[in-house]
Amino acid sequence: MQKILKRNRTSKKISSLRIGAAFLAVTVLILGTFIFSLMSGSVDISMGDIWDSLFGRASENARIVYDVRLPRLIIALMAGAGLAVSGTLLQAVMKNPLTDPGIIGISSAAALVAAVVSGFFPMLFYSIPVFAVLGGMLAYILIYTIAWDGGVQPVRLILVGVALNLIFIGLIQGIAAFSGGGSNLTQTQSIVNGSITQKTWADVRLLTSYTVAALILAVVFFRKCNLLLLDDRTARGLGVNVDRDRFIVAMVGIILAAAATSIVGPIGFVGLLVPHIGRMIVGAGHGALIPFSAMAGAWLLLVSDTIGRVAAYPFEIPAAILMSVIGGPFFIVLLKIGGKDYGN
Repeated sequence: MQKILKRNRTSKKISSLRIGAAFLAVTVLILGTFIFSLMSGSVDISMGDIWDSLFGRASENARIVYDVRLPRLIIALMAGAGLAVSGTLLQAVMKNPLTDPGIIGISSAAALVAAVVSGFFPMLFYSIPVFAVLGGMLAYILIYTIAWDGGVQPVRLILVGVALNLIFIGLIQGIAAFSGGGSNLTQTQSIVNGSITQKTWADVRLLTSYTVAALILAVVFFRKCNLLLLDDRTARGLGVNVDRDRFIVAMVGIILAAAATSIVGPIGFVGLLVPHIGRMIVGAGHGALIPFSAMAGAWLLLVSDTIGRVAAYPFEIPAAILMSVIGGPFFIVLLKIGGKDYGN
């Protein structure tokens, strides 16, 4: 008995060390990529310029850092964290490891509403995330309603979501075509293309206010996520109000996805890749998985935006395109190797 207890303690210690090392590694990656991205671009920036921008010292390069690059990088971090955690929460709610807010149409529905408001009612700029959340909720309800046939099968849910996603994307592109050439065009095109370019501190404040609050709620609700992974009968036997908890967790996930989408547009696969990688590294417990997903998602989108901005200069490759190139094959591999678990 003592040997078993000792073995369990050793196993927990090793697991804790692995999780701690994972968080340390992703922290280093975020800091290193952030500094590299600040320094790289059409104008080479030195560490002195970055230092000057932080203390408000006037110089052309310092203004580039403060007014152009810092807002863009912070938005990439916030949006990546929000999308990754949204995928983590929605996978727990739907008990489907192939769930992603982009794949099942929640992000594109939010982007559609955001594009409508941005293109035709630009005076409602600060309310765009609220309308985007409503669009995401409508898509969530619509997916379940159409997919329901005496129950919801994972593949049916995904197929309905993919179909609705294509419809919403088509409507978004139509909105962009009708939005005209006014001052609202840049914001609308940004939403349509999934681009993080030309973002301002107003965008940062708007996205951060929603994302930080929802991320805190996601961490607080990690036990609910763990319990939702159980069979519904088992969870109810433990005294869990499954329907209520599923609705609450789904709402937090929709808010995170919709808030990010309302600023940067639909960017797929972040919410699919990151939770899977997180489970391999820190395990399936949401107490560690949610904060790790937030950090890893932030780093992944920051890397994608940096590569798209630097690799093809003077042109830019939107982060959404890079994530599709990376995420599409990953999605196919999951279907291939997990067929029995993921496809039925």
